[in-house]
Amino acid sequence: MQDWLTAPGARKRLIGVVHLAPTPGSPRADGDLARLLERAAADARALAGGGCDALIVENFGDAPFHPRRVPAETVGALALALERVAQAAPGLPVGVNVLRNDARAGLGLCALGLASFVRVNVHVGAAVADQGLLVGRAHATLRERARLCPGAKLLCDVHVKHAVPLGGGSLEDAARDTLERGLADALVVSGSRTGAAPEARELERVRAAVGGAAVLLVGSGLDAANARSLAALADGAIVGTALKRGGRVEEPVDAARVAAVRAALDA
Repeated sequence: MQDWLTAPGARKRLIGVVHLAPTPGSPRADGDLARLLERAAADARALAGGGCDALIVENFGDAPFHPRRVPAETVGALALALERVAQAAPGLPVGVNVLRNDARAGLGLCALGLASFVRVNVHVGAAVADQGLLVGRAHATLRERARLCPGAKLLCDVHVKHAVPLGGGSLEDAARDTLERGLADALVVSGSRTGAAPEARELERVRAAVGGAAVLLVGSGLDAANARSLAALADGAIVGTALKRGGRVEEPVDAARVAAVRAALDA
């Protein structure tokens, strides 16, 4: 049976992002975990009410991020947030992105039934980012998924934002490697930074490289104004900033802006 992500002919998928406030132990954490969880639940309700097909929770406020493994308190905060988000948006698939690149922690959360998909920023190859060197661990991630949560989906970035690929290589080759050798369930193509859209030509290049059967998602910068043009080249989008009040990433989610993006995707 096909699922929400891979079903052929499905409407353009809208995956709304729940950006968590700084979690305990991170530099800007204020110690008010209850407020963090209530904000996450409120954002989840607005995303669901506006028409999202799925939600993804990120420890967005924790910058500067760990380059690989995050500490136990971060995983614990994500677990509590995922539980609250699922309660606030019953019936919607919920995923997790453990920033900056802790796919193993994400799989652990899936194994507990708290998430059903993981976004992996660097799954194959390597990239240089403000965290230093980010190294893909597809070999370990896929084996851990098979052991812990074989049904969990991997949404994997190709030339992820806020980073530069190490060692060169084309966007097309990176996409093919991520899909064919990294066995990603979906490819994510983003702009250079949070809130920045990829160029249409980049989406066209990836689609030409991997074919029509692969699931291709816009990973940043999609909004109501560009949704039709970008979504025509992809199967959906992961959207955060454009769904916030005034289009500002630090603000709460605005259900009206979610609905506007949903309408543009469906037009």
